[in-house]
Amino acid sequence: MRKLKITELNRLNPEEFRQTAKIPLVVVLDNVRSLHNVGSVFRTSDAFLVEAVYLCGITATPPNVEIHKTALGAEDTVKWKYFENTLDAVTELKQEGYHIAAVEQAENSILLDHLEIKQSPFAIILGNEVKGVDQKVMDHCDTCIEIPQFGTKHSLNVSVTLGILIWEISKQLRNKFIQ
Repeated sequence: MRKLKITELNRLNPEEFRQTAKIPLVVVLDNVRSLHNVGSVFRTSDAFLVEAVYLCGITATPPNVEIHKTALGAEDTVKWKYFENTLDAVTELKQEGYHIAAVEQAENSILLDHLEIKQSPFAIILGNEVKGVDQKVMDHCDTCIEIPQFGTKHSLNVSVTLGILIWEISKQLRNKFIQ
């Protein structure tokens, strides 16, 4: 096997990216403090053609050198919007018909390997690195998704969590809602 050269990857340029259909998914960051996590969310969202990223509360926004170090320019291609309060983002998404899912360990959560997306568009909320998704925000969500974990630790980094989730969610959205 031979590693492909960057010129062989046939990547979209930023203008082509903007014109390409996106999956009906919005990623909401509820008070995420790490600029590297924010940058990684942009980069992963770009890779999977996510519709938008909503940055809420203390979550930093572009332009920002530290976000750019991880996003590598994806902060310029992926649509984003800032909300001072995460509940305002949730309210807007609900008004636009989104099914809202918190990503958290909670009563009656749906394990990711049992998740079946039945409606589109879809939004997922990832919370603060220490406190998780705020309970007031969770009270307004339609469902809660939990990633099964089997070791001694019971949490994953925000960027790792998004990578795992977006792989499964994007497969389901593409197969069910995108022709």
